[in-house]
Amino acid sequence: MKVVVFDLGGTLMQYVGMPHSWVEFYSQGFEAIRRKFGCQVTEDEIGRSIQCLTEMNPRVNYREEEYLPEAMFAKALAHWPNELPIEECVKVFWDGLELRAELYPDTIAVLRDLKEKGYRIAALTDLPSGFPDERFRQDIAELMGHFDYYVSSAVSGARKPNDGGLRMIAEKFGVPLAELVLVGDEEKDAGTAERASCRFVRIDRSGERDGCIRGLEELLEKLKCFG
Repeated sequence: MKVVVFDLGGTLMQYVGMPHSWVEFYSQGFEAIRRKFGCQVTEDEIGRSIQCLTEMNPRVNYREEEYLPEAMFAKALAHWPNELPIEECVKVFWDGLELRAELYPDTIAVLRDLKEKGYRIAALTDLPSGFPDERFRQDIAELMGHFDYYVSSAVSGARKPNDGGLRMIAEKFGVPLAELVLVGDEEKDAGTAERASCRFVRIDRSGERDGCIRGLEELLEKLKCFG
C-alpha cells in the first residue's frame, strides 16, 4: 500500500493573509469577546490575556504537547470580572479574526490523481494554537472527503516534530513508518519525517528555496522516484 501524508497549512491550503504565527491578531479576537459579552475590561487586562495566550503559543514557547482550546482560554480569561461561557468565548474569538480558508488551485486535482493511481491519502496537521479541531474541519470541508485518514494535533495529542501522528497513520494503514511519504512546507515537517525515518518531500510555493517542489504537480514525479 502506498500512503502519502499531507501537511495542510502552506501545503494544501492557507488562511488568506495570515502568517505562521497569529499572535498579532489576538487583540482582535479578545476585543470580539469583550463586545459580545459587554465586559468592562481595561486595555491592560486585555493585554494580560494576549500575553497569556501568546505564552502558550508553540511558535513562541516550544512545546510538542497539544493543549485544549477551552483550557487555554479559561486561563487567558481568568482575570476578567465576568463569569464567561468559555466554549462560546472560543468561538467568538476565532469568529472575530474573520478567517478565510482557501485551497491552492492544484490541490483537488492532484489529490484526485493520486487516488486514481492507487495511493491512500492522509492528513497530518498542527492546528493553530487554541483553534478548535471541529472549526478547522468545517473550514476545510471541501478537503475532508479526499482523505482516507485525518490526524490533527487535537486527534494525536501532539504537535510536530513529534512523530506520534505519523505512527497513528502507519498503524491505521498497516504499513511501516519508513514507507510513508510526508509532504510539507516547514522545518517541523522535515523534523517529523526525520524522527519517523520516513520519506519527505518539501514544497515551497514561493519558489525561493532550492531542492523543493514548487507545486503539487511536481509531486507525482517525486513519488515515482520512491517506487
